[in-house]
This record gives sequence, structure tokens and C-alpha cells, in this order.
Amino acid sequence: MTLRPDTTGPYEREAATLRPPWPFTGRQDELDLLRRSLTGAGRGLVVTGPAGRGKTRLVTEVSRDSDCARVTGTPRAGELPFAAFAPLLPGPVTLHDALHHLSGVRTLLVDDAHLLDDASAALVHQLAVHRRTRLLVVVTDGEPAPAAVARLWTGELLPRLALRPLPREDTARLLSTGADHTPEPLTVNRLHRLCHGDLRLLRDLLDAVRAHGRPTGIPGTWEGRGPLPLTPALRERTARLLDRTRPGERETLDRLAFAEPLPPGGDGLDLAVLERLETEGLVHVDDHGAVRLTHPLHGPVLRAAAGRLRARRLARDPEDHAPALRAEAAELTRRIERADVADVPAPVGDWLVAEGAPLPAGYAALRARCARLRGALREAAAWAREGLRTAPADRSCHTELTRAEGTPDPHGDPYDAVRLGTPARAAGRLTGVFADHADALTRGDGTLLDRVGEEFERRGLLLFAAEAYAQAVAAHREPHAARTSRTRAIALARRCEDARTPALAGLVLGELTSRQRQIVTLAAQGLSNRQIAERLTLSVRTVGNHLYGAYTRLGAPVPRRTA
Repeated sequence: MTLRPDTTGPYEREAATLRPPWPFTGRQDELDLLRRSLTGAGRGLVVTGPAGRGKTRLVTEVSRDSDCARVTGTPRAGELPFAAFAPLLPGPVTLHDALHHLSGVRTLLVDDAHLLDDASAALVHQLAVHRRTRLLVVVTDGEPAPAAVARLWTGELLPRLALRPLPREDTARLLSTGADHTPEPLTVNRLHRLCHGDLRLLRDLLDAVRAHGRPTGIPGTWEGRGPLPLTPALRERTARLLDRTRPGERETLDRLAFAEPLPPGGDGLDLAVLERLETEGLVHVDDHGAVRLTHPLHGPVLRAAAGRLRARRLARDPEDHAPALRAEAAELTRRIERADVADVPAPVGDWLVAEGAPLPAGYAALRARCARLRGALREAAAWAREGLRTAPADRSCHTELTRAEGTPDPHGDPYDAVRLGTPARAAGRLTGVFADHADALTRGDGTLLDRVGEEFERRGLLLFAAEAYAQAVAAHREPHAARTSRTRAIALARRCEDARTPALAGLVLGELTSRQRQIVTLAAQGLSNRQIAERLTLSVRTVGNHLYGAYTRLGAPVPRRTA
């Protein structure tokens, strides 16, 4: 069965691809920060990040319901003064005149500010200096920007938000939007890793992998394993990599693609070639001298572009990966023993599962356990099933699969008794932060439970952190403290694939604002967005935004509603 990319949905089509754009997903902390920057004493913000990170979508979401003017930098417009501001100015003007004409603009969004002509850049800088206009300024990292734009944050005129990559759990939500079939967790991991935070690249990868995907044993899901299909879109994106013509460069890149990391100068690698590739940002040398390809997409692309004979010459035998997998398994074991799984580097295992290679059951069970401890329960189940492909009777994989798909067992691990709210059953049987959790719950001390939640979160034990915060809600006697614990518990539960455990029961509805609960209740009665707007004296757009925010927070699909 071949699964084709879904191209239907309620959203406006992207002009170039006729695909529905993804709905805005995640970024709640960034949204809150931007909204605060546009209220009260806030004077605005500069948002920076690599191309494709979602900067424009973020600031557009914030300014959606505000009276906001918007300008955009234009490529190769450096000799046209105030080119970006042409829609807002009456004609040729001086800087002084431009400031006067914009005096009534309370909020201004400046997109692609690194492309501003010098006059426009100077105008934005002066608007920031005079502090009468709130500014949302978007700048792409790695691109040369006018000095006046860079001075917005280096001169401390405006705070700067460096936009981080979208978290894996939000990537998973995007990938399941508007499709009857959704990618299984290990395929999500692969796409999330390969896109490297570039959401436009993520879309191209989804098209490439899904077109050659195959159904899993779980209804409504598909997996994308094996060599990466080298589509025209991906080939265009990696042309700088594939079109290397200088002697030795392509050979070096291909050898890394099939066997990274490699020691510099080892295995016949030419140091001069490596230096050139490093200067151009195509390879990276770590503190130990190991050489890797810089972008996670480059290895799969180079392997896909290699012919069969070349791939046969460069590919490693399966047993060659055994030492690396043993080293990864040993590191995973150490981290589990320390109850710290905040960062689990295991590139060889990720590579092999993405390529569709079999994995040792013991290694797969360790990956499943780490994922479960992080709260990624669907991912944990997927790793366990991966091990069972190799060894169908493996007990450790069966155990991890059962725990990932079930709830805490009061007769199982002693810590499960704490998670179920009966810490007395675990008395004297726990150590470290797990004992602290039992003690705080026994005392009914909300502050101590919050501290336990913070420690679990620092260690990457997100589901346990969410449960500790949820238990703190009932323990707190001060309403503000209880609300804070509730918010933390809900945010972490969402990062844990909206996990539902006994400790987390009853949290979701408390997350909605009173207005969101009011609108959701009316929508549930069958009222349209327009009818709700008329009843509550709101705009139809405001009703739609409240509904979208509510359903997103509830982890429910947004229903299609008429105006």
C-alpha cells in the first residue's frame, strides 16, 4: 500500500505547492512573551532564528487581533530609500518626514528586517529610540543585516528572542494534521531529526517519506523506513552538497555519510579537504577530533545519491555497528541508573532504525525504557515493538511494551504506589528523588512536591514531574500556588503525548480560561462561531481564536465550524 501526501483541508492553499499550511502549533511560552512585550511598558521584541524556524508565523499569530501595521524587507532593494515602507508613506520623504508620518502607528511588524534598505533600517532604529511605536522585528540568522537593525538588540533598544527548534512533541502534532494516517513515533523522530528545526524542510521530508511509506500493524499509522527518497525538492535543497567538484570533496563526504564519525586524517582522509569542508560548514569536528557531517539531512541524502556500486563499496557490514551499539547501550544504562534521561544521545541506533535495519532486542528495550521515563509512551511502545521484530519472545521488550501501554501497577515497582497516591506502600523501599517524592506526598506538602517536580523535570523524567505537580495542586492551600502547579502539570503532560494517568486525572478542564470554557460550552451545544459571537458580543475571529486555543490545549482536533 502506497500512502500519498494528504492535500485536502480547511486551510488556505500554499501558492507554490497547493498544500494546506499547517495550523499554528505549540510555542505557548514564546507567544506569552511576545504578548507581554506588546502590553504595558513593553516596547516590542526582536525575533531571530534560522530560515524555516517559524519566526514569521509566530509574530503573525501574536499580531492577528491587534491594530498592527506591517512592512517586509525586499531583496536587492538597497538603493531604493524606504522601499519597505512604501505602502505606509505618501512618496519620497526624508527620515524626519517618515518618522512624522508613522507617529500614529502604535504597533509595527517588520518582517525580514535583514533585507531592509539602509534608510528603512535607520527608520526602524529611530522608531525604537523614540519608543512611541511598539516593534516586532524578524531577522534571519546567518544573513548580513544592516548595522542599524543589529543595533536594535546589541544596543539593548529591544530584547531579543532567539527562536529554538519546535519540540519533538509539537512536531508530532504537525505531522498528524489533516491526514487520515499519521506517522508512527520512530518515523516522527526521524523526520524531526532530519529537518533540524526547519519546518519548510519538514514538509518536504514528509512528502518524500510518506509517498513511500507503508502501514504499520496499528490502525491509522504508517512508517517511513529505509533509504530517504531523493525528491526534486530535497535535491534542490542540498545542491551545494551534491554538486561538489573539487578533488576529494565528494569522496570524503560520501565516506562520512556511510561511516561517520571518522577520526581526522584516519582511514586515508585528506586533511586539506576536511579543512575546506569545515570552512564551508559541511563537516564538524568535535572536541575529541571526530569528524561528522554538520546537518543530519546530509548523510541520508548522500547515501541516497550514491549508486549501488559506490554504496556497496562504502557501506559497513552490520556487525561493524555492534561496538557502537554496545557503547550506546552502556551509556543508556548509566543514565537510567542515575535517573537522568534529559539527554540521550544514541545516533547509531537512530540511524539503523531509520534505515530499516534490525536492532538487538536488549538495545531496543533500553531505548523503550528511556522513552517511557521521559514520558514518551507511544515512542516507548514503538521501540519495544522494534525489538520484538528481531526477537518476538524477548521478555524485556514485552515488559516495556506492557508498561508503555498501561498505567501504574500498585503491585509492581514500589514507586508506582507513590504515583497512585499511596506512598505508605513504598515506605523504606525508595531512594533519592523517588524517596523525596514519597515523603512530600505523605506530608501533603505542596511546596516540596513542586521541588520534586522541578528535579524530575531537570532529569528529563517529564511524566513523573507532571504527576508530582498534579499532586501538588491538591496539597497547596494557597490558590495561586495551586494554579501554578496545575499549569506546570498540564504543560508537562502535553509534552508527554497528553498522557492520562491517575495522578493527572481532572487537570485538563482547569487549564482553560473562563472565556474559553464559556465558548467551548456554547460550541458543544451546536452554535456556530457567528451565533456565539453575537451572543457574547465578540468578533467572529475572536471566537475562532478562542476555540482554536481551547481545542489545542485540550489536545482535541479542532472541529470545522461555519461562521
